[in-house]
Amino acid sequence: MGRILAIDYGTKRTGIAVSDPLRLIAGGLETVPTKELETWLAKYFARENVSTIVVGKPSRMDGTPSETWRFIEPLAGRLRRAWPDKEVVFHDERFTSVMAHRTMLESGIGRMARRDKALVDKISATIILQSYMEFNK
Repeated sequence: MGRILAIDYGTKRTGIAVSDPLRLIAGGLETVPTKELETWLAKYFARENVSTIVVGKPSRMDGTPSETWRFIEPLAGRLRRAWPDKEVVFHDERFTSVMAHRTMLESGIGRMARRDKALVDKISATIILQSYMEFNK
């Protein structure tokens, strides 16, 4: 059984988090420019055993898909075609950015660092992954 990798997709940047090999701990890994995401994933998959890709599913408060869904659904299709050996699943990502900012504030990260959108994206991906892992225990 391989690691679980989570993606917090953004039109400019994408946050990535990954589990440990035992699938117990979620950790922020990287934030990559979205246009380089699939190349970055290919390199990562070549050196790490990943069996599941969790893609954050953006939804509005009423549960309907948000505007970025039109980018995410085709991404999931490309991931499934490129890596048919990996399970690609969606997991609700509502409130992850708010939770990421709260986490940064509570951990004592300074104001300037909290403005780092790449850090927010990486923490959001970690929250998506942790939530997915807890939901699937």
